[in-house]
Amino acid sequence: MFASIRLKAVIKHLLLATYMVIAPALVASTAQADEVAMVSQAQTVNINAADAEAMAEVLVGVGVKRAEAIVRYREEFGPFFTIEDLQQVKGIGPSVVEKNRERIRLE
Repeated sequence: MFASIRLKAVIKHLLLATYMVIAPALVASTAQADEVAMVSQAQTVNINAADAEAMAEVLVGVGVKRAEAIVRYREEFGPFFTIEDLQQVKGIGPSVVEKNRERIRLE
């Protein structure tokens, strides 16, 4: 009987110790995943709908002037159908498109 009680106590302590080691890692990984998801959503922009300020804020190498040029082009010629279409805008070349490929949405 004494051995049974002792074994239960040991198991209880092992479970508690395991929980104390694993729980913080689970919480941290969940928080990190949430942060990545928020950053990911916050760092994309729909070039067919966003205003110049939003594009300038999200796109690398695109300031307000270039973003305004994107908006003017979109208003004059219609929506962009591919990310590469963005190169039709004066001042936007292949390197700018490649730097921002993951940040650009079309819908």
